[in-house]
Amino acid sequence: MTASVDRAGLCKDCGSHLQRAQRYCLVCGSRSGSRSPQLVELLRRVQGSSPADDRSAMPDTIAGGAALHPGQSLDPAEQSAPARSSMFARLSALTLPSPRVSALLVLMFLAFGVILGGVVGSPVPDTLAASDARHVKLILPSAAPAASTATPAASSSSPSEPPAAESEPTPSPATPSTSASTGTKSGSGASSAPSPSGAGKGGGTGKGGGGGKGSSSAPAPSSSSSKLPPVKHVFVIMLSDQPYASVFGPSSTSPYLSQTLEHRGELLVRYYAVAHEQLANGIALISGQGPTAETASNCPTYSDIAPATVGADEQVTGHGCIYPSSTQTLPGQLTAKHLTWRAYLEGMDEGASSSGADGACGHPGLGAAGGGAPIPAATPPGGQTYATYRNPFVYFSALTGAPSCEADDVGMNQLSADLATPSRTPNFAYIVPDLCHDGSPTPCASGAPAGLGAAEAFLKQVVPEILHSKAYKENGLLAITTDEAPSSGELADSSSCCGQPQFPNLPASSSGLGPEGGGQVGALLLSPFIKQGVSQEPYNHFSLLRTIEDLFGLEHLGYAGLSKVSSFEPSIFSVRPPG
Repeated sequence: MTASVDRAGLCKDCGSHLQRAQRYCLVCGSRSGSRSPQLVELLRRVQGSSPADDRSAMPDTIAGGAALHPGQSLDPAEQSAPARSSMFARLSALTLPSPRVSALLVLMFLAFGVILGGVVGSPVPDTLAASDARHVKLILPSAAPAASTATPAASSSSPSEPPAAESEPTPSPATPSTSASTGTKSGSGASSAPSPSGAGKGGGTGKGGGGGKGSSSAPAPSSSSSKLPPVKHVFVIMLSDQPYASVFGPSSTSPYLSQTLEHRGELLVRYYAVAHEQLANGIALISGQGPTAETASNCPTYSDIAPATVGADEQVTGHGCIYPSSTQTLPGQLTAKHLTWRAYLEGMDEGASSSGADGACGHPGLGAAGGGAPIPAATPPGGQTYATYRNPFVYFSALTGAPSCEADDVGMNQLSADLATPSRTPNFAYIVPDLCHDGSPTPCASGAPAGLGAAEAFLKQVVPEILHSKAYKENGLLAITTDEAPSSGELADSSSCCGQPQFPNLPASSSGLGPEGGGQVGALLLSPFIKQGVSQEPYNHFSLLRTIEDLFGLEHLGYAGLSKVSSFEPSIFSVRPPG
């Protein structure tokens, strides 16, 4: 006898067997039983109807034509298509705001973000220098000589063009100053000094004194010269035989220079000497000439250069130390343009007779031994602290053969008097401390102090005199640098920059890495036109000469005219002068 089938467990549509509590038929997909209350409420919210509407809106049949039984609800999957249509209809009724309103909403959102960031974020100092008493000095590695051309880069100072400053007119060098100075340095015997002459034999154009190529009034062929400030007085203080790290680094023994003064000017980190030794760099700075074998040894014998032929880039070739009268110089250029110059060398003529080797324009006789100092530099005889090789002006016949040499190549005892008024202050001043105060690691006498610590007293006396002078305050520029880095020892440095040429009078470099230079020495620039900062642009002594020539509207001499040698960037000069 066959058992009867429980009809309550069969699908009402297709008669398939259903398990207890089975909601859907696996054969036809019909639902068995009513919807759960949660599903009914969810469907109501989607459709936006009331519970009564839900019941009235229920279709009588399911997909495929199957009728709904009392209490049976439509499956959510089956009603998904009508629900989506209802939602899309509602969304299509929405409209976007106008473009103007949309832009306003975006701006309001961005402004809110900026305000929120400013409130939440921590304050940031303007510069790295503001976070410490000493600003950060980043030393970048030098580029290879072939790629070391100075390119315009972001300097620590923003570019600006200060207007021309009103200043006292510089009198004609032939007209003596009518104002006498009473402010002399302690210990000097003179209460007044003659104005820098800048005139006389050898000071004019042509062969007599290197007044520049062509007309003396021709402007320098530099596009940057018109952007430079109206500097009328340039002062150079030349220290000796120290590398950049010793002069401006953390271990500097001259805090007055590396801290006090550095915070007031522009530090040229990548500033290089062009050769070894001291004399070769001094000559390069005032003439653009590369060294001979003798000037690169500080001229042990004071002799003429022979055969003294002139080659490429106006370079005089031969052996010897003294350049012929046809060799052009910065003093000759200035004189030809009716501007003035003066060299101040400590220990040269203080208390000495003008006929002695240590008098004004002091130098030994032609062919005499000891015109300079062999390497290593020897202590001058009799405690003399002046060394001829630190005075590059007396190695040019055009200058020593002029009567003005004794008026313009003088000791330090005339500096205070010349700084008393702008009319007495030379347009170009070259200042050299003696062997006891030049910062050299070689002591001037047995047991005497050496190094930059010994230069502190000199700098603390001379630099304030310059900075307080009216000529400097109106339109002055002071550059403090070192003639060379050591050529031997622990701190030896022969690096170079700026397309260093192969000097025709010296043998090629034995390293095969290109021409050697005089090492990285650094330079500090102070001026009313300069604010505190650090420059990583590559420069050297030829760059300084080129910049001075640009400031005075002169042509570039010798290697200062090389295409890879750059004048100082105009962006360094970014502050308007006071007043």
